[in-house]
Amino acid sequence: MSAILFRHNQEAYEAAMTMLADTGRAAVIHPTGTGKSFIAFQLCAEHPNAIVCWLSPSEYIFQTQLENWRAACKAAEGKTYESTDAKADGAADETEGLYGTANIRFCTYAKLMLMPEDELEAIRPDYIVLDEFHRCGAKMWGQGVQRLLAQYPKTPVLGLSATNIRYLDGQRDMADELFDGKIASEMTLGDAVVRGILNPPKYVLTAYSCQKELERYRDRIRNAKSAAVHTEAEKYLDALRRALEKADGLDEVFRKHMDYPCGKYLVFCANYEHMQEMISKVPEWFAKVDSEPHVYTVYSENMQSEAEFARFKTDTSNHLKLLFCIDMLNEGIHVDDVSGVILLRPTVSPIIYKQQIGRALTSGKKKTAVIFDVVMNIENLYSIGTIEDEMQAAVRYYRERGESNYIVNEHFQIIDEVEDCLRLFQKLNETLGASWDLMYQAAERYFQEHGNLEATKRYVTEDGLSLGQWLDTQRKVRAGKVKGVLTEAQIARLDRLGMRWNSKADENWERHFKAAQEYYREQGNLLVNVRDGKYRGVELGKWLAQLRTCKKSGIRGNYLTPQRIKALEEIGMVWDVPDYLWEQNYQAAVQYHREHGNLDVPYYYVNSNGIKLGVWIANTRFAMRNAGTGRAELTEEQKKRLDALGMIWENKNNALWERSYAEACRYQKKYGNLNIPITYVTEDGCHLGRWIRIQKNSYQNRLSEERRKKLNAIGIS
Repeated sequence: MSAILFRHNQEAYEAAMTMLADTGRAAVIHPTGTGKSFIAFQLCAEHPNAIVCWLSPSEYIFQTQLENWRAACKAAEGKTYESTDAKADGAADETEGLYGTANIRFCTYAKLMLMPEDELEAIRPDYIVLDEFHRCGAKMWGQGVQRLLAQYPKTPVLGLSATNIRYLDGQRDMADELFDGKIASEMTLGDAVVRGILNPPKYVLTAYSCQKELERYRDRIRNAKSAAVHTEAEKYLDALRRALEKADGLDEVFRKHMDYPCGKYLVFCANYEHMQEMISKVPEWFAKVDSEPHVYTVYSENMQSEAEFARFKTDTSNHLKLLFCIDMLNEGIHVDDVSGVILLRPTVSPIIYKQQIGRALTSGKKKTAVIFDVVMNIENLYSIGTIEDEMQAAVRYYRERGESNYIVNEHFQIIDEVEDCLRLFQKLNETLGASWDLMYQAAERYFQEHGNLEATKRYVTEDGLSLGQWLDTQRKVRAGKVKGVLTEAQIARLDRLGMRWNSKADENWERHFKAAQEYYREQGNLLVNVRDGKYRGVELGKWLAQLRTCKKSGIRGNYLTPQRIKALEEIGMVWDVPDYLWEQNYQAAVQYHREHGNLDVPYYYVNSNGIKLGVWIANTRFAMRNAGTGRAELTEEQKKRLDALGMIWENKNNALWERSYAEACRYQKKYGNLNIPITYVTEDGCHLGRWIRIQKNSYQNRLSEERRKKLNAIGIS
């Protein structure tokens, strides 16, 4: 089995096992594409009698990793096997799994968060695997993990992640928090490229929407009052216009640099609206590569994403394949034969950026992948610089240690399609940029006239200075929302003019968030009904519902920042209310089944926690019977979990009729007739005599044709 692991993973595995034996904790921090999940699968394979509790952000990620592991095993052993899935949610596996996966007890971080104590106690793991362990820094998920670790303090814990730093969460180091800094193996993306573990890509830099930038600068020049500034800026604008006319369009860039016109490319988008806009550009951008490209889409709210992803992976046609995605392929999921990625996104965190470009890089892959960095604004052009810095640091490290044999690649090909345009944009910015003191003088004049600095964002002075926009920028610079320098002296000068540092949106946030905190302290949750009206003077339910919509769709990112998402999660925010409530009701169903041995729950039954279990069971049956009608439907996994509790899916009255009919059949077979006294009750408590009388009375007018036939068959007159 060890031949399955590449050398770097075998070394990491051995180091991790040694560290686990010595300290009980070991983290492996390897970049995307290096196969770090195989390290944990190797642990399962070499310890077939050990129970491994494997935690992951999603079952989808885990199943994809499992498929890749089994494919690698088959390739290494030259054998073909039937596929067998590892069990989820702590369920026992009575069949012999392949390649040491039968001993895995899989669970998502979200389900662990809601797991009752008795189920937690039933896991009894010999090892715990925390996949993508940087995600354990989330408030609610982290609480579930801490419960598990507290329950099994002596169980060895192996962590896997491409990064241990939560960049948008105060630079928290999860390797320190979860593993006490015990890192068995660590490797940067640049290091992996230098060592040849990942094949260096061809990186193509280009620009999109430069014409929009051009229009914005033309307006600024038109408003400039200084003749000298106007003349100088016009010179650079004309040069920039000529440079853009000479620059290749995206259709030509893709034609020149898509070395595999029938290949598979991942296209990363910001949100659903952005994805739809980009898909509309496909005929324009890719016609010179393929006039009939195959387009697929995956995103978390799309029920068809799994099927779309499967079709994309198995598409072997002689056409260009484009998979447009939002978030879902950022981490954990890898496709071996991807020819490249196209980054159509605004600035993202270093974690997301490296995860996305890593989708095109795979250990052992010889084909050079292409990365198209199609930037959305000119200021964020050189994201790739961080990877180059990592490579140079790795090269210096190996040379200083006398280990130059590790150096396979010192550079990779960067094709800059917009170098002249960038230089001209920068010159234009310098020419048009008014000094801070000049803008402050305009702010003073506004204050003297109006007594405040509440200028609208579009306010422009008589001199043509965009004062409203400048004031808004100062607020954003101080809040860290945009890059810039604002000294304490400058802040003090603006304070003297009564500067309001919070934006209107920020004040809206503070007011609603304070109400949310109060509600959480009173109720212990944030499950506020949209129709509940105002709470503490604000429509809290409506606000929380809007935030959930924003997070799902990716809109209003400036309002719902990562820091605010974290603050909400710390007071119990549930982003997917239907899933959360389903899990709560399911746990109540489990408890009812333990107490009664069935799910024959009376409609008006409410448990001790106030959960209306009878209503939920009835609604769940209704949803199952009306599948495919556009109503909310059960997932296959949810149906299986209820089946395991003996869920009866048909209408409760139908089930009662069928049970009574079965008793009538048994009576007729035993006595040869159905001449039953009305007071007759069977040993099982069925009021058979009364039921027979009801059927006779209902025979003509209320019984269905099917039921009349069944009653005729056993001789009811």
